[in-house]
Amino acid sequence: MKLKTGIYGATAMCALALAGSLSGCAPAVLGGVAMSTLVATDRRTSGTQLEDEGIELRSFGRIRSSIGDRANITVTSYNRQVLLTGQIPNAQDKPLVHKIVSGVDNVRAIVNELEVQPNATLTQRSTDALTRGLVKASMIDAKDVFANSFKVVVERGTVYLMGRVTQREADRATEIARGTRGVEKVVRVLEIISEEELKRSMPAPTS
Repeated sequence: MKLKTGIYGATAMCALALAGSLSGCAPAVLGGVAMSTLVATDRRTSGTQLEDEGIELRSFGRIRSSIGDRANITVTSYNRQVLLTGQIPNAQDKPLVHKIVSGVDNVRAIVNELEVQPNATLTQRSTDALTRGLVKASMIDAKDVFANSFKVVVERGTVYLMGRVTQREADRATEIARGTRGVEKVVRVLEIISEEELKRSMPAPTS
């Protein structure tokens, strides 16, 4: 696949690189130091992060075994809450996929955003990857939100925000995402915590 750099330039290339480095598949390619940093800044426990990875892998495997490759489905788990996005060929597959994932160990909730429509094209998926990178880059540039506290999923211009955040952080991240080029809609799949809970979850300062 050749990337077109004439329209977006270096910013787009950086955003795509960022999208890849912060994706749900990142644990497969990250080095030890980078992984330790992400674990330290993630508000889930290390055990919950491993559970989420296991949920995603098991769910994807069971879905593929059941319906094959006729659908384009993304499974994203955060704090054992699963977000289902993508395209399915018929309405009957939506409850079927929901049932399959609900049977996976440790899943506590499912948000089913699957749509009955043709699978996204390679161009659409590339555009979504770029949009995701731009949203994450905008969060980092903003400096008043912890970008690693949010998991960002983009499907055909719709941005899904996942994470364990305060209402203040949720509102700010939503504002940032809505102001990012290529974003058509923002859906919040967030677990809201109090400012006190946030303070307790922050690592203690070192001397």
